[in-house]
Amino acid sequence: MTAHDLENINVTSFASMPTPAELHARLPMTETAFATVTKGREDLRNILDRKDKRLFVVVGPCSIHDPVAGLDYARRLKALQEEVKETMLLVMRVYFEKPRTTTGWKGYINDPFMDDSFCVDIGMEKARQFLLDVCELGLPTATEALDPISPQYLGDLIAWTAIGARTTESQTHREMSSGLSTPVGFKNGTDGDISIAINAILSAANPHAFLGINGEGNVSVVRTRGNAYGHVVLRGGDGRPNYDSVSVTIAEQALAKAKLPANIVVDCSHANSYKKPELQPLVMTDVTNQIVHGNRSLVGVMIESNLCAGNQKIPADLSELKYGCSVTDACIDWDTTVQMLKSADAELRRRP
Repeated sequence: MTAHDLENINVTSFASMPTPAELHARLPMTETAFATVTKGREDLRNILDRKDKRLFVVVGPCSIHDPVAGLDYARRLKALQEEVKETMLLVMRVYFEKPRTTTGWKGYINDPFMDDSFCVDIGMEKARQFLLDVCELGLPTATEALDPISPQYLGDLIAWTAIGARTTESQTHREMSSGLSTPVGFKNGTDGDISIAINAILSAANPHAFLGINGEGNVSVVRTRGNAYGHVVLRGGDGRPNYDSVSVTIAEQALAKAKLPANIVVDCSHANSYKKPELQPLVMTDVTNQIVHGNRSLVGVMIESNLCAGNQKIPADLSELKYGCSVTDACIDWDTTVQMLKSADAELRRRP
């Protein structure tokens, strides 16, 4: 009997990955991308510190599966940013990893060819290239952090990070967030419980030590100083929304009790729109109305938006995929996005 009889019983193989340093060398940071990320993070911190009164808007596809359509969207969003820059900071939602309730496509990094080949090494490289391309446009990016390894490959190109409702309570994600270089939005639990997000903010603000990898790909003890820019994302829960003024006030009181800044982001999707994308503009209207009428805790919103409305199943023949249409959660289309943000811009210009 050997250790092999006890180890990795359900593992079929190990495949090597390039190290973060190797991938950075192949796809290095550019001056333009560096400036985009630096400015994006600074602007977000200033909004959270109340030095910038604009609303930040994390907007884009539920997930990236087609980089051509994704860059098409990014170019349009960059042009729209110029029109609404006085009232809003637009940050493109660039999600590569998708948590699944049971099974399903896990995202561009995990399965870039959408054929269950799971070429994670290729997916990671394609993801970094896409982020570089978006940052080269001068558009800051946002993503969801699902594992403590990917930030070593991609984190230098991200301006804002979300921790999802299913992982906000996870110690691993709280520890990881304490070391991330971006502001981090923690979503309330799937049952609507905001205390989970508040506890996550408090935990991530403190130093931690945990197992991870360094740039050379070596397993390391990662020691962090803590992240001072954690904040709550209200996404509804248990089938009910929580973006209304009463829910926002309750969240403000909970943050005050925890001695945390009253920084609240509203996710216009998920339970806040009953998973009906066409209701997202109504959520946005409610949020902007609260701001115009004096609310100072609402600092950002999240919107699931794509070139085309709705979503689609992944067909066996990938040539049948509809261009610019989500393969995960349903989204609003581009025209609705423009109308939604321009209407918000007009309203926000009236704020005191």
